Amino acid sequence: MTATSRAHSFNAAAAQYGANRPSYPPALFDAVEELAGRPLAGARVADVGAGTGIATAVLRERGADVIAVEPGAGMAAQFRRTLPDVPIVRGDGDALPLADASRDLITYAQSWHWTDTDRSVPEALRVLRPGGALAVWWNTTAFDVPWIAAQAERVAAHSGVTSTPQVGADDSRAARLAGLSDLDVTRRHVRWSRVVSLDTHLANITSHSAFLVLGEAGTQAFLTAERGRLRELFPDEKVEETYLVDLLVAARP
Repeated sequence: MTATSRAHSFNAAAAQYGANRPSYPPALFDAVEELAGRPLAGARVADVGAGTGIATAVLRERGADVIAVEPGAGMAAQFRRTLPDVPIVRGDGDALPLADASRDLITYAQSWHWTDTDRSVPEALRVLRPGGALAVWWNTTAFDVPWIAAQAERVAAHSGVTSTPQVGADDSRAARLAGLSDLDVTRRHVRWSRVVSLDTHLANITSHSAFLVLGEAGTQAFLTAERGRLRELFPDEKVEETYLVDLLVAARP
C-alpha cells in the first residue's frame, strides 16, 4: 500500500467522506485569523486538498473569498454538488494552478501530509502575497480519552496503518516534521468534540484511507466487531468524538 494509493482511495468514497467526517470548531478559525494577522472576511483564500469542501464551507461562511484546489475527480465532483457556487480547480499542492502573489491565505485541512514539502512549500510561498500566511491543520486523535485510545489501537492492528499525529512533539519538531522549519511558524491546539450517531461514527472511521484500501470485506469485519464494542459503551448509540486540532501557521516574509 503506497501513499499514492491511499491518497486516491478517497475518490471512490467521496459521498461517505463528505457526510460523516467532522468539520472544525469556530475557535480554530479564530486562531487562524489571529495567527495570520487578518480577518477571514474579505481575504483571498486558496483551500488546497479541499476534498468535499468541509473546511471550504466554513471559510466561506466566515466571509473569505475562497477558491478550492483538489486533485481527485471523485472528491471534486462531490465538492461541486455540495458547494456549487464556490470555484474549484483540479490540481495539488506540489504544483498549484494559481497565479503568483494572488492569495492572502493558503489553507490545508487534513491534506498537507499528502504533499511533497520540497515542492509544496515553495509553491505556497509563490502564490502567497507578501505578508500572507500558510495554515495547515489536522483533527488529531484525543489519546487521553481511554475509549478513543483503545479504538485507535484496534484500528492500527486491523488496518496495519498506525496514526502518527504530532501533537506530542514540541513546536520546533512539529514545524520540522511538517517541512516548515525554515519559516516563521506559530502553533496552536484547539480541543473540541461532537456527538454523533453510532452509524455516523463508524462511517467516519471507515472513511479513512487505511480502511478504504482494505476493501469491503476487510472493512466489514472491523465494523461488525466494533459496533458490538461501542454499543456496550454507548447503549443509546450516541457517541461523543473528541478531537485536538493541531494548527501550524507560517507567515510569508
